[in-house]
Amino acid sequence: MPSDASADLLPDLLSVTEDPLTEAYDLAMLDLDGVVYVGPDAVPGAAAHLAAAREQGMRLAFITNNASRPPSAVAEHLTSLGVAAEPDDVVTSAQAAARVLLDRLGEGARVAMLGADGLEQALLEAGLVAVGVADEASAIVTGYAPQMRWADLMHGATRIRDGLWWVASNTDLTIPTPYGIAPGHGVLVDTVRRFSGVDPVVAGKPAQPLLEETIRRVGGTRPLMVGDRLDTDIEGARNAGLHSLLVLTGVTGLEELIAARPEERPTYIGVDLRALGEPQPAPVLEGDEWRLGGWSGSVEDGRLSLDGEGGAADWWRVAATTAWHHADAHDSAPSIEGLTPPKAT
Repeated sequence: MPSDASADLLPDLLSVTEDPLTEAYDLAMLDLDGVVYVGPDAVPGAAAHLAAAREQGMRLAFITNNASRPPSAVAEHLTSLGVAAEPDDVVTSAQAAARVLLDRLGEGARVAMLGADGLEQALLEAGLVAVGVADEASAIVTGYAPQMRWADLMHGATRIRDGLWWVASNTDLTIPTPYGIAPGHGVLVDTVRRFSGVDPVVAGKPAQPLLEETIRRVGGTRPLMVGDRLDTDIEGARNAGLHSLLVLTGVTGLEELIAARPEERPTYIGVDLRALGEPQPAPVLEGDEWRLGGWSGSVEDGRLSLDGEGGAADWWRVAATTAWHHADAHDSAPSIEGLTPPKAT
């Protein structure tokens, strides 16, 4: 954990480490879309920043809530983008779901499956038997599968309603596609939940099994979750009792960040993966203003205001800390009308 005790003193605000994150932590658990790549393309600079982190001794694990692709396919995609990755470096929600099933049912258990190849491969590698939705089984597992038949979903939902134990790979409501943001597996989970009245055991973020499975497979005693989504990556890290780094290359913008609930707030904020090789400062309260790196932040008449000049990462840290401090005191986030983040350099 960070050498600075402020990580424990200010759990709902940003923490400090004077050491680069590559020294403070020995494992980076990296979300993929929005962190390492966006759709088919690498985030600018991601490959170089990750290579530098590895050179400084940090282990890298690539984790994903998407249960449809096996680790080998994910590793191949990463390698094509210049990010060195082996299948053993990749951990999926399908693998985490298989571990949940194995721990309860034991090897050889029959599991009805509604999912794609990645989920079936994870079940087989765990020593479980994947069977059809109509076959005798001790549990049912669901995962993202764009070719799923509605008839199979109907049958599976009925079995869940009638008492078959249910594990869901994840509850992501959306998934990126070449034609835009589309419904994710979470939409199916919500449909089956409302029909059956049953809540599944969830393997993916923000639930704990995926992060626990990552540490089990890749190792590391001081893990750091790195993500771009507050409600999965960051909340998942908090649920698992882990520190986190939010990067701003994905879906989180200023509006989402300043409105983050305490359980969604990261330990650190970085513009991109360059932050792994850098110390992580945090704003200091001086009078009514939060100050860091040439920036000062305050809330006046309910509106967030930042003044000064400095680096982009420090601007975001001041904005977040000022807004969260105000929200905790007044039970509402400040307005960001007229506030524009600086461009990263």
